[in-house]
Amino acid sequence: MKRPKLKKASKRVSCSKRYKIQKKVRDHVRKLRKEANKKGVSKRPKKDLGVPSSAPFKEEVLREAELRRLQIEEETEKKKRAKKEARAKKKETSSKVTEPKAKKARQDVVEKQAENLPAPDKSSKQYLCSELNKVIDASDVLIEVLDARDPLGCRCPQLEEAVLQREGSKKLLFLLSKIDLVPQENVAKWIQCLQLEYPVVAFKSSTQIKDKTVHAKKRRLVASNEVLDRSRAAACLGNRSLTELLTSFAANKASLKVGVVGFPNVGKSSLINSMKGTLECNVGIRRGVTKSMQEVHISKSVKLIDSPGVVAAPSNPPASLALRSLQVEQGQETVLEAVRTLLKQCDHSQIMLQYNVPDFRNSLEFLTFFAKKRGYLQKGGVPNTVQAATTFLTDWTGAKMSYHCKAPENPKLPAYLSEAVVTEMQNGWDLNILKTGNEETLKGVKFPSQASSICFISKGPTAGLLSVSNSPEEKPDATEREVAQNNKPKQSTGETANTKEPEKAKEPPVRVRFQSVPIDIGVSADDAYDFNTDFE
Repeated sequence: MKRPKLKKASKRVSCSKRYKIQKKVRDHVRKLRKEANKKGVSKRPKKDLGVPSSAPFKEEVLREAELRRLQIEEETEKKKRAKKEARAKKKETSSKVTEPKAKKARQDVVEKQAENLPAPDKSSKQYLCSELNKVIDASDVLIEVLDARDPLGCRCPQLEEAVLQREGSKKLLFLLSKIDLVPQENVAKWIQCLQLEYPVVAFKSSTQIKDKTVHAKKRRLVASNEVLDRSRAAACLGNRSLTELLTSFAANKASLKVGVVGFPNVGKSSLINSMKGTLECNVGIRRGVTKSMQEVHISKSVKLIDSPGVVAAPSNPPASLALRSLQVEQGQETVLEAVRTLLKQCDHSQIMLQYNVPDFRNSLEFLTFFAKKRGYLQKGGVPNTVQAATTFLTDWTGAKMSYHCKAPENPKLPAYLSEAVVTEMQNGWDLNILKTGNEETLKGVKFPSQASSICFISKGPTAGLLSVSNSPEEKPDATEREVAQNNKPKQSTGETANTKEPEKAKEPPVRVRFQSVPIDIGVSADDAYDFNTDFE
């Protein structure tokens, strides 16, 4: 019965009615059980006991059962495939009937072209250089991301020169990433030094950005203290000043395309994710994760374009190649060689204090101590030096190890820059917003102390490749030898026989000779023994 002012009827029943229902249910269950017992049907299926161990030919019986089971599985899979193929054929026939003839012809041509063209190798130098050039051509403003631990080593003169030579008066910005791994005085000096050429933005990316689906779920209860959210890894500093700077520059334009360029693992994708607030670009500890350009809308008027890392030229010093190139990932250089070159550029005592290892003579001994310290051991307790070397390299290329390079005291403009170009690059930017934003960023970041950071010797700007020829690269020594041989005039067989230098005769191996010392073996009369005494 539905009571007034209630949306639903009450489910309350009198006790007598409830008991009657329960009794009827019990009687019905009892009746079903009796019928099942009469028919010999039981609810629980009998467990397959299998083949007893005492049965003869047990292995053959089990093998036959396994083969039967595999045959049944194959038949079911074949039926599933046949059903899928039949559905696909039905869809194709229905689409072909509905589509016009011109559209069909166009699609056939495109499919044939796609079949003929081979799939591009995304890890090749040609592909990476072409994608980088696409980003440079498509963007109005280019942000060159520099690792604050070695800003000079992260600069690519070829890239900067290419941006200046492109048409359309493109602007260039410097962005110092990973500033939380460098002492504050060092960051301030580098900002002053780099501001003489281009505008500089100090930035600290967030390393705890979640996916869109996770970000979309809002919490009902907000924690009273937001200490966890404002931790050192989750905090992002410098994004507000950068968005204000870009929006003010894009005020006169309908849309602004900003390309983010730089060497691998300097923080390009992390910058875009921090600006957007969600995980838009793939990020990883391994270098060279980004293979192609990707556009991300930050606001209605600003669009960021992610790009693959600049390919480092093989003519760079070994230390620059160990940090900036992908030689280790591509197998051109071993991890142990990269660690050896990096240890040469650091102070011996600082490495010992940072990794808490005893004094070592070479890189191999350091890696053995480091592997024992971290517990990287193989069978028999042998230290795994390769694993230790990979962790050491990821610490230095990733956002973990704190090291710094000293800024030059008297900086000079490079050859491709002039004072007129510098003033032109700084026109159009609101430098007051930039200055106040950098000051706020430096106040909010928790910097390491000068004593806890390792001093690293920078090798200067790293040369990059913007175009790679299709011909295979030859070593300079081999080419020089070939040219020298080709330039030499040909000689006759007689002359060649005369000009051949006589081979040096093989000298016999030197043998050690001992001088003979004269020994007196004379016997005195007392020491003489008469043999006839025993046989008398």
